[in-house]
Amino acid sequence: MNDSNSNKSASSNALEVTVTELSGRLKKTVEDTFGHVRVRGEISGFRGPHSSGHCYFSLKDERARLEAVIWRGQAAKLKHMPEEGLEVIASGKLTTYPGSSKYQIVIDNLEPAGAGALMALLEERRRKLTAEGLFHDDRKQLLPFMPKVVGVITSPTGAVIRDILHRIRDRFPLHVLVWPVRVQGETSGKEVANGIYQLNNLPLDGGLPRPDLIIVARGGGSLEDLWGFNDEVLVRATADSMIPVISAVGHETDWTLIDLAADWRAPTPTAAAERAVPVKAELEATLADLGARLRGSMSRLSERRSNDVRALSRGLKTPDMLLAMPRRQFDEASRGLGRGFINRVSSASERLFQVGNRLSPRALTRMIGLGRERFLRTEAQHVRSLQVMLSGRREKFAALARQVRSTPIDHRLTASNQALQRIAPQLQNRISANLALAGQAVDRNARLLHTLSYQGVLQRGFAVIRDSHNKPITAIATTKPGAQIDIEMRDGHIQAIAADVSSSMKGPKKKPAVKESSTEGKDQGTLF
Repeated sequence: MNDSNSNKSASSNALEVTVTELSGRLKKTVEDTFGHVRVRGEISGFRGPHSSGHCYFSLKDERARLEAVIWRGQAAKLKHMPEEGLEVIASGKLTTYPGSSKYQIVIDNLEPAGAGALMALLEERRRKLTAEGLFHDDRKQLLPFMPKVVGVITSPTGAVIRDILHRIRDRFPLHVLVWPVRVQGETSGKEVANGIYQLNNLPLDGGLPRPDLIIVARGGGSLEDLWGFNDEVLVRATADSMIPVISAVGHETDWTLIDLAADWRAPTPTAAAERAVPVKAELEATLADLGARLRGSMSRLSERRSNDVRALSRGLKTPDMLLAMPRRQFDEASRGLGRGFINRVSSASERLFQVGNRLSPRALTRMIGLGRERFLRTEAQHVRSLQVMLSGRREKFAALARQVRSTPIDHRLTASNQALQRIAPQLQNRISANLALAGQAVDRNARLLHTLSYQGVLQRGFAVIRDSHNKPITAIATTKPGAQIDIEMRDGHIQAIAADVSSSMKGPKKKPAVKESSTEGKDQGTLF
């Protein structure tokens, strides 16, 4: 008994703190003890930036797990964005989150855990973009043989742009449009992608000429130096470009994802310039040779055609030979033409005389008389037929009219009216009786509802006790001492404080304070 009393006294003397104060002390202790740390682990639970721009995920190894967060402003500056399953080295400040009693690291720098991690990330990204078809040969375009304008996206201060311009000037001088970008660093990939988009969107008739070919170039370097050209945004911009793209990034042994998405991959920037334009001197020599060959071929062809025409002309007949037979046929036909014309006129005169004898006025008058008689007979027949048909139709109509009478219809209407007059009073009485029964049932149910409701019980001197959440209290065990309760009686509510039931049962009863909240119960008093 003494030990228990001493423990109680010691605990009662301890300084009480709030949860917020304790969480603040823990936060300060963790931040002061650890400060800035570097943690190696695998990213887990990353689903992309939150709608606020912040990144939330976890770092884990075989035995432990650490919550991590990257604020929006810092996430935009990261060289390598977090990806699910990537092993990284995170640098930042260790702190706690009092809202959920967790400790976490606020990351300000993130880098893959060695070149092996970069290669694994590169291979994973390559498989993802390959599955989307961005590297398929069907998407690649043919390069123009002789472009008028070449766009070069590279650093304006490096040796690469000088090599490309010098090589193009030696081979075939033309208009070169240089789009300056940074070719190394965390923003290099997005700058190159923006350059490809901007060159594609140049108007055909604008101030800057729209290039027919784009060269993306950079010198050699390590995997980390060339990492910007593995950016997913840059790969998609290269695959979506409507202008053919030549990738000339690094040396011949260096490979990046833009090499797979480009329409042609050059081993070096100089090779890209050589592939972009032909050699002007070689073209001129080729054109001169082709022109000479064309002129010689045309001369030989003309001479061959002339010889063929002369050979064919020797085998043709003379005009006199061609017209001899038609002339003889014409002479023979002209000699028989006079006799034939005379015979034709004589036979026609005989036929005309014969027809004229048959066309006398007397014959015509007789034919007209016969036709008039046939017409009159036909007319009389039609009139008689029409009269017979009308007489038959009239008789049928009169027979039908005699059969139709209105007496049956009148009888049916009279019977229906009488039946309706008999039924109407019965229907009215039935409706009134049903309404009366329904009203009686409603009155019975209302009285029964009032009898069974708890307000009826309150009228008999009972009360309903509710807690602070307006829920009925049905047992003493559910009420804590000091809890505020509401007592409802028949004429109002009383607010009260629950006393310690156990102590009140052992010692003298104490009268708790009572607070009245209803104007209806001010003069009723207390229950205790």
